Amino acid sequence: MSNALTAHMAARTSINISLSMGLLAGMAGLILMPNDSFACACGCGVFDVSTSSMLPTHEGGMAWIEYDFMNQDKNWSGASRAPGANNDDKDIKTDFITLGAQYMFNRAWGAEVEIPYWDRHFTTDTTGMGDIQGFNHSAVGDVRVKGIYSGFSGDMSTGITFGFKLPTGDYTYQNFDRDTDIGSGSTDVLLGAYHQGYLAGQFNWFARGEVDLPFLIRSGYRPGDEVDATVGTYYNGWMVGNVKIAPLAQITDSYRLHDRGIAANPQNSGYERVLLSPGVEVDASGFKIFADVGVPVYQRVKGNQLTAPELFTLNISHSF
Repeated sequence: MSNALTAHMAARTSINISLSMGLLAGMAGLILMPNDSFACACGCGVFDVSTSSMLPTHEGGMAWIEYDFMNQDKNWSGASRAPGANNDDKDIKTDFITLGAQYMFNRAWGAEVEIPYWDRHFTTDTTGMGDIQGFNHSAVGDVRVKGIYSGFSGDMSTGITFGFKLPTGDYTYQNFDRDTDIGSGSTDVLLGAYHQGYLAGQFNWFARGEVDLPFLIRSGYRPGDEVDATVGTYYNGWMVGNVKIAPLAQITDSYRLHDRGIAANPQNSGYERVLLSPGVEVDASGFKIFADVGVPVYQRVKGNQLTAPELFTLNISHSF
């Protein structure tokens, strides 16, 4: 075989190998690349920054059940609403039911646990070609376990919280994306602080915030770090018999970084949202009923994400 023919065959072989490797790399990229139809990270952590009714004020225990509802049916991009055609996901409707308990062993130390249950309906274009389908899934969510220290002052008005969000929620349901799943699959560190005090006249105020930092992840998905903070005021001088009725208003700011990992969609995750939430708290014989409606007054999202025009909360608690 001539040297020229040998060189020609070697060059052709090299080209074929390069093309094959390029094809394999492209296929791998398609497999690993996040799908543009991924839903937004819903920002459900806002429900975990409770109002003054959940702050410890005495030794002993408190138990509660909370119902939250959020219907994400508006596509948002940047700081304004965007055409729904820009997002393959059309609706994420969720009922949240949370059982919680808190116990203060003394006026300085306590513990708290929250067990959530989610019922979620997800509507999406599964092919990007107008094939709209709806999926329903219900499961226990990610349990939160926290310690409480309120020993900075005798009236327990200031405290810190610390603990973990555990990966107990289902994150494997095949018809949901990772940022739509009921569970994140991650173990998160939770760090928080709170304060409540006198404002003026019959008005009191409170502030509470929490940082959620994922540090152990599963299956290539790391949810974005999140900070939720609430400041509010309530009127403490309205009594009807032995029943106290306290109108209140609060502002909640949520800030979340984009998700990361091969199963994430960083181009369409991450946001900031400010909620204004008027509400009322009724206190009678150790029972408290709290209800409010949160309305976004500012929100900015990365890419295209589904947002909710209102967020509803109803909490019933009992101290013992």
